[in-house]
Amino acid sequence: MERLPGFNVANFLEKRQLLIAINCIAALSIFFFGYDQGMMGGVNNAKDYIDLMGFGHVDPVTEEPIITDSLLQGGIVSVYYLGTLFGCLGGGWVGDKIGRVKTIALGSIWAIVGACLQCSAMNHNWMICARAVNGIGTGILNAIVPVWATETADHTSRGQFIAIEFTLNIFGVVVAYWLEFGLSFIDNGNSAIRWRFPIAFQIIPLLVLLGAVWFFPESPRWLVKVGRTDEARFILKRLRGSTGEDLQRAEAELHDITNIVALESKESSKNSYIHMLFGIGSGELHTGRRVQLVIWLQIIQEWVGIAGVTIYAPTIFRIAGFDTYKSQWISGLNNIFYMFATLICVFTLDRIGRRWTLYWGAVGQGIAMFLAGAFSKLGQDATANRDIDKANSYGAAAASFVFIFTSVFGATWLTVPWLYPAEIFPLQVRAKGNAWGVFGWSIGNGWLTLLCPIMFENIGSTTLHIFGACNILAIPVVWALYPESNQRTLEEMDLLFAAPTPWVWDAESTFARLKEERPDLVQAAKRGEHVVDSERGVLASAPSKPEGTVHTESEGNISP
Repeated sequence: MERLPGFNVANFLEKRQLLIAINCIAALSIFFFGYDQGMMGGVNNAKDYIDLMGFGHVDPVTEEPIITDSLLQGGIVSVYYLGTLFGCLGGGWVGDKIGRVKTIALGSIWAIVGACLQCSAMNHNWMICARAVNGIGTGILNAIVPVWATETADHTSRGQFIAIEFTLNIFGVVVAYWLEFGLSFIDNGNSAIRWRFPIAFQIIPLLVLLGAVWFFPESPRWLVKVGRTDEARFILKRLRGSTGEDLQRAEAELHDITNIVALESKESSKNSYIHMLFGIGSGELHTGRRVQLVIWLQIIQEWVGIAGVTIYAPTIFRIAGFDTYKSQWISGLNNIFYMFATLICVFTLDRIGRRWTLYWGAVGQGIAMFLAGAFSKLGQDATANRDIDKANSYGAAAASFVFIFTSVFGATWLTVPWLYPAEIFPLQVRAKGNAWGVFGWSIGNGWLTLLCPIMFENIGSTTLHIFGACNILAIPVVWALYPESNQRTLEEMDLLFAAPTPWVWDAESTFARLKEERPDLVQAAKRGEHVVDSERGVLASAPSKPEGTVHTESEGNISP
């Protein structure tokens, strides 16, 4: 194949330029995701929205929202995560059937319809249905976009590209916050435009995504899976290079993908979501183990405290003595710090790996949570004793630790739980596997959206201590159960999870044993050689071993 049919950017760009173009399109989806998350905070404070939905009113003196039906308010927000839960499962299934590009287009259409319904809502029933539809579209996009990005990226820079995309994610949060902050000055915040326009604004990146994605190349790994090898070869050459050593590397990568498809296709009859969840029939692929890992990693991500800080930050700033206007301004500034902190991950994630990124993040976040909780409590006690100077000092200290927490989270735990699911699953079920990660995020976020207000109402700043403890507990969990995926090709992941137990040391020892018995196995991809052979599960060029030493997955064992 000399070129892709029609107009496609892969016909004109290659190597890093093409990768950057693909990730720019992926970033549009991630930007929409961040914007959509940050948008509802301002919408919930709009007087016209509160009156129309019927869950409260705005105090005419203080201009503070008075919520009389917190269940309805929380339900409108939370039903979005119910939509993402179903959307991600549907998106994962569709993505493995019709391809990554078409599924991204489908998710864009769903989200556009949901946004149109939301910005035209006239009552809470309408809004609840619209939020659910919008959530389905978001779930589809979140399930497939990271997979498309990781399947086209080189294994040495996957983390960097995903980290850049999540900088755009928080940029979406920042845009949503400051747009709504500016609109709050129109008609003293009483106009319907304060909430209808921000909801409608998300349609713009979605329309660009829907119109542009058709001109971008499909994932070469999905193309090999469905038998379109010539097209996959052309795209890989454009991604990796079409001359000299780059061409050899592209051919070697195609060979590895073809072999891994041959290995995994023998398990393809047992690839339903139920089979994946419980690991039924997956043999040494241990798909069930991987599903549990990605679900719980996303749930832990919420419990390290980001959901609590998002809700509690304005209260902490008020404790510091800032009025409502200044509290809103500082919250927006915190989001900007959050966005720039994500750039740290761009430069560190592929250098120190996924595990060490989570380690130092958990330590920094845990310390910040404990201290933010302690200073918040001291500030509240000082306020109760009418010691305003002390209350302001303690509040300012608590506010500073909120800044530190969000910055550390942006540099660490924000990105890894989204990257890891897109890396570790077999090609046959990669989109479905990533969907399980979004499933976990939906559960964790929806759960805490409802639970956090209750926790803060009943135990106050002690909630932050609980989040601090969750950070500490996350460290041994990651250490024991989550093997390192950094600098390993997507095709090597089946070998990494071949160990019979879930422990990291067993996974690494199995991998090391294969490396010792087949010296070229682990380093093969980095030198442009073959990783596995579809018949024997080892290098075709490796020295022969006694029969029965290494088996393929279909024989039930890929490790000696």
